[in-house]
Amino acid sequence: MKNSILLLFFTVILLSCNTSNEWESLMDKDLSKWDRYLSYKHQLGYDGQQPKDADGNLIEPIGLNKEGYNVFTVTEQDREDVLKISGEIYGCLITKKEYHNYHLRLKMKWGDKKFDPRKNLLKDSGILYHSIGPLGAEYWRTWMLSQEFQIMEGHLGDYWSQVTSAIDIRAYLPEYIMNPVADASQPFLPMGQDEDIQGFCLRSGNYEKAPGEWNLLELICYDGNSIHMVNGEVVMVLRNSRYIKDGETLPLDKGKIQLQSEAAEVFYKEIEIRELDEMPEYFAQYFN
Repeated sequence: MKNSILLLFFTVILLSCNTSNEWESLMDKDLSKWDRYLSYKHQLGYDGQQPKDADGNLIEPIGLNKEGYNVFTVTEQDREDVLKISGEIYGCLITKKEYHNYHLRLKMKWGDKKFDPRKNLLKDSGILYHSIGPLGAEYWRTWMLSQEFQIMEGHLGDYWSQVTSAIDIRAYLPEYIMNPVADASQPFLPMGQDEDIQGFCLRSGNYEKAPGEWNLLELICYDGNSIHMVNGEVVMVLRNSRYIKDGETLPLDKGKIQLQSEAAEVFYKEIEIRELDEMPEYFAQYFN
């Protein structure tokens, strides 16, 4: 509890200083700062292959900014703009701009609905950051190469690699069938493409609020280093963001931001971003 109070204090200090870079809202009723992409209504048994219709013909993804779908909508609740992602079609919102060094914050809560192929699984979404390259590049034929701040019931702040991305995370070594678990006291372990540890790491702890309550998620990125935060708690420390292309390791420290539609209803509000001139001093200590 003492550490949580201390971290919240430093977060308040962080938000009150360095005011030369103001917060920019990424929310409006028209989602004018985002593109919309939809791929497929994935079904049970999906195996990574391009879906086919009943006659065996390949189905093309719905595509970018197509009209007639209500997967991404903004409504007013309690005098606030709230983004609803219905989840029934796999897809994402994608920022029109690329971002490099920044602090992103938003609030999210779960809806009630789930769809195939996740009806009997946990509700799922995610923030994909440093997103580059074509859409539909990964297993679900939907998202861009990126790093993932996982948004899943009981797993807010987990890490997933997307496509050929890799990163180093302060975490405990995995053993047998166990996953690596993030912990700020541990050394950095390489994870992802071309590494011994595959591209997944559990957050350090579960700080998710009760169903129906809003959760504050924060992502801090600076020169390939990043921090995942959930409700004021640092749940993961990551550095040396990179990806592999034609056998060459390249830095992955800037790109667009994607918000996933992944077979579960989820709501977002107060989506804001601010450019950073340096890694805030309090968080820089995690990389020493």
